Amino acid sequence: MPSQRRNTAAGGSEGLCMPPSDHNAGGLGSTGRRTRESCTLEARFQGVPMPISVRSACSALLAAALLAVCASLAPVAAREKAAVAAPAAGAEAWLADVTAISSAADNAGRRAAIESALAASGLKAERKPFAIDKREGVNLFADVGGPADAPLLLIGAHSDKVEAGRGATDNASGSAAVLALAQRLKQRPLQHHRVRVAFWDLEELGLLGSRAYVADGKDKPALYVNFDVFGWGDALWMQTLDEAHPLVAASRSATETSGIALNAGKAYPPTDHLAFQKAGWPAVSYSLVGRSEISGILDEFAGKKVDPAPKVMQVIHSDNDTLAQLDATEAAKGVDAVEAALRVWDADSR
Repeated sequence: MPSQRRNTAAGGSEGLCMPPSDHNAGGLGSTGRRTRESCTLEARFQGVPMPISVRSACSALLAAALLAVCASLAPVAAREKAAVAAPAAGAEAWLADVTAISSAADNAGRRAAIESALAASGLKAERKPFAIDKREGVNLFADVGGPADAPLLLIGAHSDKVEAGRGATDNASGSAAVLALAQRLKQRPLQHHRVRVAFWDLEELGLLGSRAYVADGKDKPALYVNFDVFGWGDALWMQTLDEAHPLVAASRSATETSGIALNAGKAYPPTDHLAFQKAGWPAVSYSLVGRSEISGILDEFAGKKVDPAPKVMQVIHSDNDTLAQLDATEAAKGVDAVEAALRVWDADSR
């Protein structure tokens, strides 16, 4: 997020800044009850006179029932383990990327961490130096996959940070979300879009990296999807100029499945999506925050005093912007929701 605040929520100039910044155990529970009932039944046989043939038949039936119960436990346990493993793995990978990026000493080190993460996914990073507004920087790009002649879906986040704090929330969290999507979309490419990821430099100084890309004008995307501040919360906050856009409906359905809320609309703090929208290029942006924070964030951008300030405003652009603020499990849910939404949007783009 840019480093200087302005009192606006959406649509300001390039120098604007972002805010400082079940699994049901019924299966296992029910088998447990059946086991206890079987044991009770067996106990009832003890000391009760009955013909040997009857006792043998009952014992055989009991043994068969116990074997069936034991056999049923394995697939139930396996299903539960498989269901839990995916989100846990996603959260772990996201947090590892955030940690590597935010541990870097400077912005060049943050880019190097992103390049290493891309390489680990089998993707080659391309450095693109730029100069704009008398400043120089380096954007990173990587081609992910999809049909070579298909329209471009560009997914990006800014990689730079302000001097204060570690820049974990702003914006290693967003960069890690893009890295997660890059890995997944390489493993299972979209059918109707080629995908490229971008990591913008010098966003904090006025969206310079994304502005330089748009000014170059060589590769206009069918859609640009931005990530900024994606570190915790129960709400996927989506900035869009068109609330009837198919990706909005897809995002709403995906968040319902993921167990988080969607807040979609024009009102949103400024970040790199603005460089695209101001040029008339289609773009949206996602953040992951607490649902209760959104109105307070917008109020602060409108110049109103909010007490207490939303968590986002207390964390970013400060020494509080560390790993301690993040919730990897919630972030993984957000990434899952966006991936699902993009796949639906792509499938419907025939």
